[in-house]
Amino acid sequence: MTSTIEPPLLRDALGLLKDREQVAERLLDSSAKHSFDPDTELDWDAPLEDGKWFWPPELVSLYGTPLWKRMSEEQRMDLARHEASALASLGIWFEIILMQLLVRHIYDRPVTSAHVRYALTEIADECRHSKMFARLIQKSGTPSYPVSPLHHNLARLLKTISTTPGSFAATLLGEEILDWMQRLTFPDERIQPLVRGVTRIHVVEEARHVRYAREELRRQMATCPRWEAELTRVSSGQAARVFSEAFINPKAYADVGLDRREAVAQVRASGHRREVMQTGAKRLTDFLDDIGLMRGVGRRLWKSSGLLA
Repeated sequence: MTSTIEPPLLRDALGLLKDREQVAERLLDSSAKHSFDPDTELDWDAPLEDGKWFWPPELVSLYGTPLWKRMSEEQRMDLARHEASALASLGIWFEIILMQLLVRHIYDRPVTSAHVRYALTEIADECRHSKMFARLIQKSGTPSYPVSPLHHNLARLLKTISTTPGSFAATLLGEEILDWMQRLTFPDERIQPLVRGVTRIHVVEEARHVRYAREELRRQMATCPRWEAELTRVSSGQAARVFSEAFINPKAYADVGLDRREAVAQVRASGHRREVMQTGAKRLTDFLDDIGLMRGVGRRLWKSSGLLA
């Protein structure tokens, strides 16, 4: 028995799977109609607007903490600007990982298939997104915020040993929480127009990437060997721990004149921040639970990450 689930459940799961080529063809059609070139779509030369935030204050890590209440409005907005750049830096790091995982995924697959053509289309999207985020960091006037050396090298290990379902689980982890935050950002008139434009482009194009990853992960979890499913549960839980920690870059606190240790401690104790992260992850965790990925050690790791209530 190589399946991860019992035969009747396996048959039910397989019945839910959509044809891989049909899904890819629809995503290719959508890409042709709704893709953007950020270099020409956005007005990078327009001055930033006074009094506008770079990130919704409710999504800033310190929001609602005692430290936040002591901060001036100017310092709060400055922290939002630096955290927006830190998230853009995190996005670039993650998208470079994703591109490598996608190339690995298609390496042994038929090069003329729609599935491979869509993967290449997504890689092209991610290239544009990474350049767009880099320009946004430069425009904001902040430094970039690379992840810690530990996380940087853990990702190097992930890229080397990740299973196919593990790669798609990690893809969704990186995409869906940021996507939820950006869906709150681009319609928000308090936010800088350039940031709203960047997040709008990212949300529209990432919707296709999430669909592609979800369909493939569902297929992989229904058909992969038991050992691979169990490894994926554990690796995705560990990835959730890394990713939730990487969401906060303590250097941003120091850069706006805050005590780094005090800020980190207050974020960790913040019920609001915990609710924000769990709400942002809920659509993903519900999906992962539905396809059998939230079990055993993996589920305990997800809970310890703070992303699962």
